[in-house]
Amino acid sequence: MKVLLVGAGGRESAIAEALVKSGTKLYVVAKHVNPGIKRLAEWYGLAKETDVKKILDFALKWNVDLAFIGPEAPLEKGIVNLLEENGIPTVGPSKEAARLETNKAFARALMEKHKIPGRKLFKVFDDAKEMRAWVDDFGKPVVVKPLGLTGGKGVKVVGYQLKDNEEAKEYAEHLIKKDGKVLIEERTDGVEFTFQVFTDGKRVIPMPLVQDYPHAYEGDVGPITGGMGSYSCKDHLLPFITKEDYEKALNTLEKTIRAMRKEGIPYKGILYGQFMLAKDEPKIIEYNARFGDPEAMNVLPVLETPLLEIAEGIVDGNLKKAEFEKKAAVVKYIAPKGYPENPVRGVQIQVDEAKILESGAKIYYASIDENLTLLGSRALAVVGIADSLEEAEKIASAGIKHVKGEIFYRRDVGTRESVEKRIKIMRELRGE
Repeated sequence: MKVLLVGAGGRESAIAEALVKSGTKLYVVAKHVNPGIKRLAEWYGLAKETDVKKILDFALKWNVDLAFIGPEAPLEKGIVNLLEENGIPTVGPSKEAARLETNKAFARALMEKHKIPGRKLFKVFDDAKEMRAWVDDFGKPVVVKPLGLTGGKGVKVVGYQLKDNEEAKEYAEHLIKKDGKVLIEERTDGVEFTFQVFTDGKRVIPMPLVQDYPHAYEGDVGPITGGMGSYSCKDHLLPFITKEDYEKALNTLEKTIRAMRKEGIPYKGILYGQFMLAKDEPKIIEYNARFGDPEAMNVLPVLETPLLEIAEGIVDGNLKKAEFEKKAAVVKYIAPKGYPENPVRGVQIQVDEAKILESGAKIYYASIDENLTLLGSRALAVVGIADSLEEAEKIASAGIKHVKGEIFYRRDVGTRESVEKRIKIMRELRGE
């Protein structure tokens, strides 16, 4: 089976490994050569991931049997529609279905129309005066969101990036001038978590829950990044989440897939719910139309069912199962100094891959080239997998010591202290 993979980040490194492990011949198109993915690939083509016509040309030239889309940007450009129109079944939602991620107003309106649980109060504005009056009347802290893709970095929240609602109004006015519209919603306090599922448009199969560390610096401070690391637990839950919380979040994702089908826009592929566990229930912060990065690196290494079998089930509309080992995983991302605001680029780093593997860790390359030159985003991830979270964190920390250069990483990802901090937040919020 020849499978085309689009993308070359850490997420795609994990997808590539899982596809090859399940017996595929891998063909890759991405904007740069990822050294880890290149080793696994039969052929590797260079193109912007949004240049869907060029990607189609590669797919037809290689005569691939199936495609798997990693990042969100090509989904917005309609890559799934184009490939499938040319006879190539593809894992990923159509351009119309991907609006769950690419158009936040669409996603919120869908939740409202179909009474999907976990929704938040929201309003979309194209008029600055009307927006200012609404925020003043609302009187509580808000979240300001651009409507389109932001790479996890465009959303601003009163109480963190924004000092108060006055600053929120200024940022919202800036977005109206820039984009024509802005989404404003209520701020929800709690602890965030990621819930990813496979779906063929009808059946929804859950993956282990993951918690991401979006802030750049230790102690959950600094600018929001694409994610500095993540952890998942042996029981596939998280220490601050009850079974009831889990079922409510899964119900939200199942009802979302049902709503998309009712709308005549069936959704297939991977759906990722970014949730805020609030006092009363898990609330949807946003949907993503693909695996998370880093969260893919938590779940795919412990996937026992061949990923090719799952991919075929998704595209055939006959998804049966996805089973995962009962293991904990900790992902620590290494980023260039200055990331995300002013990252160093064009500088080589040293990676002793043999010693990383000797330490028991896994390595996934991302925004780095074949010469180990930093390209400006998160460069590589080191992953520990073990029977306990504590042991997985130790393995990741041991492996990461063998990477040197103008880099930094968050030492606190997956540590007992950081997890206990989140447990304490939820206990206080729920008055336990």
